[in-house]
Amino acid sequence: MKKIAILGSTGSVGTQALDIVQNNKEKFEVTALTAGKNIQLLSEQIREYQPKIAVTAEEKDAIQLKKEFKSVEILWGMEGLIAAASESESNMVLNALVGMIGLLPTYYAIKEGKDIALANKETLVAGGHLIMNAVKEYGVKLLPIDSEHSAIFQCLQGNGSNKINRIILTASGGPFRGYTKEKLQAVTVDEALMHPNWSMGAKITVDSATMMNKGLEVIEAYWLFDVSIDQIDVIVHPQSIIHSMVEYEDHSVIAQLGLPDMKVPIQYALTYPNRMPNDLQHLNPADIGALTFEKPDFEVFECLKLAYDAVKKEDSYAIALNAANEILVQLFLEKKIKFLDIQNNIIKAMESHNPISHPTLDEIIAIDGQIREKVLLGWS
Repeated sequence: MKKIAILGSTGSVGTQALDIVQNNKEKFEVTALTAGKNIQLLSEQIREYQPKIAVTAEEKDAIQLKKEFKSVEILWGMEGLIAAASESESNMVLNALVGMIGLLPTYYAIKEGKDIALANKETLVAGGHLIMNAVKEYGVKLLPIDSEHSAIFQCLQGNGSNKINRIILTASGGPFRGYTKEKLQAVTVDEALMHPNWSMGAKITVDSATMMNKGLEVIEAYWLFDVSIDQIDVIVHPQSIIHSMVEYEDHSVIAQLGLPDMKVPIQYALTYPNRMPNDLQHLNPADIGALTFEKPDFEVFECLKLAYDAVKKEDSYAIALNAANEILVQLFLEKKIKFLDIQNNIIKAMESHNPISHPTLDEIIAIDGQIREKVLLGWS
């Protein structure tokens, strides 16, 4: 039986992971659950799965839960997340947190020898060199959950000795595919949250609309698969059926296909190296019809270009990129800035950043805080 700590259990990936656990109780045991603000759902999950540890974002919520659950260790804040990841009885940590908050729990879980099922792309964007070095040092598995990276990971199976020419990440193009910059000036929060294919949380959905989500995935792929940044291409594929592709040195291209459903990559990460049956809808190519592809527009969706630029510069540029983006997306969701203000101010944050190479964990945290403060001051 695999023992799993789920960080971000009330979010989109976390709830789908628990659906998989629910349908396979003889295979999985949940040792820890963590949530942000959805305390009611967390409470229901604690009753259902009886974890050893549960974590809330705020102390007041932890105090409330302690009154209800006497036999569960209730913690809060970053210390709680680290404890859930590193101190529980789990042998795998599924990190479904959103944002930079996922870095420290992942790092400390790896140091305790726990395998990681990773849906938190910011962990590798901000701390890629640190995390991948730790994975090697402590001999753990890092299994990707993002559909694109899971697809690449699956395409690599059985090809360990074969040279990769290219990794081809597919992107849906989001709700504003084909828009000009002029048309993007007036888009609303509600429009940005209307993704054509995927059901995701608000932050990731806005990232998809700006194409920053794909930019973050480029950086994540760079660290996960040990290729140069010039070997990673992005192609817009509106149907979201081909989740990504790998081209080998003989120019053969292997692709992984499936309907847009996150339960498949989540399940594969939880059961790797084995596969397991499920009751999900199967892909019928005849029902899909044509699959189409387009080049991404780097001039309109500058966030994608910025991600490539960040990798080509010093390591800390990716930290600045991510920190600025997190704050600016939140400001957009609060309707305090316009859609194009996101990419325009990420550019400013990166231009003003004083880079360093191979930052330590403390330096990563410090740079992240400095960029966030600088961006917020610009809009206060």
